[in-house]
Amino acid sequence: MPTRIAGTLRLMKAAVPLIAAVVLVLSVAGVASGSEIIDRNAQGVRLSVDASGRALVSYRAHGRAMHVLAWGAIDARQPTSGRPQVAFRKDYSGRTWASFPNQCRAYDGPALALQVAACAAPDGSYWALQSWQRTLPNFDGKPRNGLGAWELHLSHWSGPIASLEAWTDWVYAGRYHHLFGRLTYDGQPVYGFAANKFGSPRDGYGRNLYVDAFNSRYGKGWRREHAFLAHKPTGVFCYGFYPFTSHGPGNGAKYRLTAIGPGVTPDVSITLAGLRDYDSKNAADGAYERS
Repeated sequence: MPTRIAGTLRLMKAAVPLIAAVVLVLSVAGVASGSEIIDRNAQGVRLSVDASGRALVSYRAHGRAMHVLAWGAIDARQPTSGRPQVAFRKDYSGRTWASFPNQCRAYDGPALALQVAACAAPDGSYWALQSWQRTLPNFDGKPRNGLGAWELHLSHWSGPIASLEAWTDWVYAGRYHHLFGRLTYDGQPVYGFAANKFGSPRDGYGRNLYVDAFNSRYGKGWRREHAFLAHKPTGVFCYGFYPFTSHGPGNGAKYRLTAIGPGVTPDVSITLAGLRDYDSKNAADGAYERS
């Protein structure tokens, strides 16, 4: 574990009882929409870009062909009180844009999770489309009541993308599995200045971490465990797999963490190995991963 955040993470772990109480509130958390969300349940997705800093996203949804033009944002602003985060301007007018001058070149940027399409623009910047089920219900992840749509996210960047780091260990004398880490961008913490009582960001800076468990008590495959905020002002997060419901906790063979990137940078996701039941001989076997 990097020394420079070890002290912060120790403080977070010491605050586990308080965090557990907060997580109970977040179990019914709403979900904040990032500015890069283009649509939901899109099919036949195509990405085109031109030399003037615009992207055209073409797809089918809602029973018809869609053509969405996006422009006006790149990368992300570090958290700044009183100043909005960067955001795309978007045109959903439905014009076909048949004459759009597509100058998308082969993508040669960093590896991306959740990728649908990606390309390099003439100016050297990158555009990408990613898709995932952000709004799955907590504590089982079965799509219902309109939750669980496949969101299509657009990003545009020229510098670094966010870094998501996480570790696993045990808390309360080994009684519960525990997950903790941090979300950063260009070496600085990612966090927001306001959230509602359910843990949804109320500004363009805050970001939730979404945790899925693989082959857990909720069922086979990936199932949503929970979602929670990266903390102000450190970007650190901490989550205990406590029995919040009668069929939990969702201890899994693997854990997947996903976050919307800051500003209009790409979303990031990592996967960690699950933990064995605690005993003094395997107490040092926690896992570490980063995007």
